[in-house]
Amino acid sequence: MADQMERQKALASTWFRSLRDEIVAAFEGLEDGQRQGSVADRPPGRFEVTQTRRDAPDGGEAGGGLMSVMRDGRVFEKVGVNVSTVFGTLGDEAQAAMAARKGLPGMVDDPRFWASGISLVAHMQNPHCPAVHMNTRMFWTPHGWWFGGGSDLNPCIEYAEDTAHFHDVQKTHCEPHGAGEYERLKAWADAYFYIPHRGRARGVGGIFLDDHCTGDWEADFAFIQDIGRAFLPAYQPLVEARRDQSWGEPEKDIQLIHRGLYAEYNLVYDRGTKFGLSTGHDANAVLMSLPPMAKWV
Repeated sequence: MADQMERQKALASTWFRSLRDEIVAAFEGLEDGQRQGSVADRPPGRFEVTQTRRDAPDGGEAGGGLMSVMRDGRVFEKVGVNVSTVFGTLGDEAQAAMAARKGLPGMVDDPRFWASGISLVAHMQNPHCPAVHMNTRMFWTPHGWWFGGGSDLNPCIEYAEDTAHFHDVQKTHCEPHGAGEYERLKAWADAYFYIPHRGRARGVGGIFLDDHCTGDWEADFAFIQDIGRAFLPAYQPLVEARRDQSWGEPEKDIQLIHRGLYAEYNLVYDRGTKFGLSTGHDANAVLMSLPPMAKWV
């Protein structure tokens, strides 16, 4: 059984890395395709890749990954595509959270964990191009394993046809995994990406799930793979359609104000941000999601 789980963890980690490679190549291709607008005279953006490391309390290494960030491109003002595999023991606060939220009281006696995943956030040059977030992940403890993730669209200027396309692709990839799964994950995203102190969502939604474990690892892994596979066909056509659309200072102002909402959510509510910082992962990688510039009025 232990050998089987080690094989499964390796499969998951390899998949997240392959999805990262596919997305990085596609995003650099979008940069190459930009031929018009005020940023077309600059060279196409490329990702800067940095190895990340998680330090164990004893000073040893406890995993790491790749932080891939592109800044000031033709299409992407800032985009990060991070992948990591980390392991170790959870601190007291994380142990208590696991015991309370996931019903895993054994975490106090054996707080070991392993986690792997991909996390992506893109902030765009053109205010007509929507920002986007995506992640998929697997988490293991001696007391249970689960998958989580999803993607959500964050336009500062909303287009109904863009929202419809994004959700239609998500639905197509969710449907093979059960009737009503898309509706369940959409409702979960609507609740999760809500900003209580602003009384509104941070975007136009998408899909989200966490703690996903039916007991059938192969089926659950196939589901999280399809959530990852849905990302590029859901998002890339929107960028291709909007990247050459003209804009000026009024549209940029709208974008910067909307980014303030995004920053507030990620710093105050996002569980992934809190987990990454509390477990000692590279802070730059964890906070990669923050926009390069934002505005509050």
